[in-house]
Amino acid sequence: KPSADLEAMINKSFGSLDEMKAAFEARAAPGALFGSGWVWICVNQEGDELKLVGTPNQDNPLMKGVADEVMFPILGLDVWEHAYYLKYQNRRPEYVSNWWNVVNWDKVSENFAYVVEKKAGVPVRG
Repeated sequence: KPSADLEAMINKSFGSLDEMKAAFEARAAPGALFGSGWVWICVNQEGDELKLVGTPNQDNPLMKGVADEVMFPILGLDVWEHAYYLKYQNRRPEYVSNWWNVVNWDKVSENFAYVVEKKAGVPVRG
């Protein structure tokens, strides 16, 4: 479950967690994001709104020109076929729906808190 702060931002931006999930799943649908790509939950630069972004191929919301503004992703879903084909074949909507069962909301909440505080992307540790 998202932290209280993240849940409040989800409610402010989308109405509810269920409404955000539905919008995310619609953004990840084969007709909405053709071929390979990603769907992201992002924090805007001001840190006061969440937005959903779909990007083709290897693009991401931190890149200039990908979306209306550079945004900071806190959660991303790979919708390239290699991510789901062995288990789901061409059933991408089923893959996306089941993916919510494994989202680590503690980590997403941590990412959200970092972005809101620092107004910067979450560092990648390798």
